[in-house]
Amino acid sequence: MDRIDPVKVPKSLPRPAAAADVAKVFAVICSRRPRKDLPLDRLRDRVLFEAAYVCGARASEVCGLYAEDLDLRLDDEHVRVHGKGGSVRTVLLDDRSYVAQLKLHLARSGYTAGPLFRASINGRGGPPSYDAAHHRWQRYCAAAGVEIDIHQLRHAHATELINAGVSIEAVRRRLGHASTETTQLYALLDGKVADAEIRAARRRATR
Repeated sequence: MDRIDPVKVPKSLPRPAAAADVAKVFAVICSRRPRKDLPLDRLRDRVLFEAAYVCGARASEVCGLYAEDLDLRLDDEHVRVHGKGGSVRTVLLDDRSYVAQLKLHLARSGYTAGPLFRASINGRGGPPSYDAAHHRWQRYCAAAGVEIDIHQLRHAHATELINAGVSIEAVRRRLGHASTETTQLYALLDGKVADAEIRAARRRATR
């Protein structure tokens, strides 16, 4: 029995959402240039859910963001994300359109401290729970006619970075993974990056 290799159960691959489907859901919530009479909770939801997408953050991490976690210095915008096990990571906000929406949310809400996203019905102005956020997300998905789990936003962001040629280590840090083993699963989803590296290596070898 000692000579028999242990059975390894393969890890299931993450399922990223298609960018087109994500865009449909966001459009149902509100446009990227929302009307002035748009209810604040709709603007809040757009900024909250898009944060999971553009930062690759977990929904629970996004729900727990505070205004104090933001650093919105021009051309160097970052957010401090509190992850599992008390870990903290700083994530670059490199989407200009999203930053504009985030600033609009702050301006309309008047929040300068405390929870960045606040529940509508708990009466205390505390952060929304994961269950509440998940329920609202599913309602928007149903209205858009697509099926996307809220966690797939994080998967989609990671896959897009990998396919764009961002290193595994950089993606690991952005997602807050403890090791690269988890992050490498995203590299298995699409061979575009590997194909590009192989072609580049062959071109160098034939010069």
